[in-house]
Amino acid sequence: MRLLTALLLLLLLKSVESRKGDRRRDRLGRTRGKGRANAVKRQISDCKEYTEAGEKFLDCQDRQLTGVQQHWPDDIHHLLLARNKIRVLRDNTFSRFKNLISLDLQQNEISRLEVGAFSGLTRLTTLLLQHNNIKAASEEHLLPLPGLRYLRLYDNPWDCSCSLESLVRNLQVPSNRNLGNYATCSLPESLRGQKLKKVRGELVCPEIREDTKPWKETEDGEVTRPKPPPIQKQPDVNSLCHTYLFPKPMLDCKSKELKNIPSDIPSDIVKMDLSSNSINHLRPKEFVAARDLKLLNLSSNSLDQISKSAFAGLLYLQELDLSNNSLQYFPYGVLEDLYFLRKLSLENNPWVCDYNIHYLIYWLKHHPGVAYNGLVCTEPQEFRGWKVENYVKTYNGECPKDKDWEAGKDDTDTDQNDTGAGVDTAQEMRALIEEEEVEWLPMPLRDPRPKKYDIIRLS
Repeated sequence: MRLLTALLLLLLLKSVESRKGDRRRDRLGRTRGKGRANAVKRQISDCKEYTEAGEKFLDCQDRQLTGVQQHWPDDIHHLLLARNKIRVLRDNTFSRFKNLISLDLQQNEISRLEVGAFSGLTRLTTLLLQHNNIKAASEEHLLPLPGLRYLRLYDNPWDCSCSLESLVRNLQVPSNRNLGNYATCSLPESLRGQKLKKVRGELVCPEIREDTKPWKETEDGEVTRPKPPPIQKQPDVNSLCHTYLFPKPMLDCKSKELKNIPSDIPSDIVKMDLSSNSINHLRPKEFVAARDLKLLNLSSNSLDQISKSAFAGLLYLQELDLSNNSLQYFPYGVLEDLYFLRKLSLENNPWVCDYNIHYLIYWLKHHPGVAYNGLVCTEPQEFRGWKVENYVKTYNGECPKDKDWEAGKDDTDTDQNDTGAGVDTAQEMRALIEEEEVEWLPMPLRDPRPKKYDIIRLS
């Protein structure tokens, strides 16, 4: 009987322990499941989703991403993936984003594009692939993109060989004028620096025939190759600066050791940051291509000279930052094209308070809608620390009267009144002054003939 009771107790204990284990596993499973759910939510919260002008944006920039996440919403119109760690774009990577209009993949580590990487993006109009490690691509990569209007490919080490020929020929079609601008060859050495939009297709993939060989053989069997063109010493603006299209087109050239305004500024740029460089001179019409520019930052350069037509064409410019430079005055007419300017930053410049500074105050007076700051006299010493506006007011005010001259004039008038031989007419006063001036002239400049004056008294 005791043995039977002991066996029953053992069986009961085992059943209780098994139930506890099941409950523990259930709790662990629920906890782990909850953890995975939270991880998904954190991943979603890492990207910023917002709507602007009725279009949905998913901003996943600077997230250390290595690929596209499956939980992202598929009804977005703009996908921003700049500055991540993506290396390969595989087939059908974006095929579920049927409504996608723009795709920003710049400043990643992309080195390989599979042929179907952009399959399904029939509505895509803008594709940004600049600042990556892409060496080869073909026309097949663009076939799934019938609506493509803007394609950025610069700052990639393009190998201009036969594998690139179809892409080069496609980019050079006149209707594709906004595709692949500024992209240049890195290899071979003979084509380095040449733009994909201009390099000849027969040089990219020459036929192996005697008359088309890029080298020549001498009678001795020596091979002579043509000398490669000189390597560009200064990189193109688009390989040096960073271009952002969202939320507004912007060219970021900050702290790039520039000594001049870069050429080939994209025409669709709205904001341009050229601060913290070494630019000392703004030459005529350097921004004329950027007609839509609204914000121009030239602060913290070495600017000491601005040509009269430096800002020509910037009809829509609203903000101009010229602070922390070496400007002393503005040449007459330099601001005349800035019809819509609303903010002008001028602080930390050595403004010289003389006649040259009047144009700037005159222009600001006639444009009361422009907010400005930093106009303080540095030179000359007697006006240092003055506001330039106050200096101009004193300059335009009445000159102080010379008390000594006034006192002498009063004495002369008294004597003349006493003797009755005073100066009665303006003609007499003028004659007297001219006689005094002649006496102060050096002898060779004096007219030896006596001065005669006809004084006519009017009744």
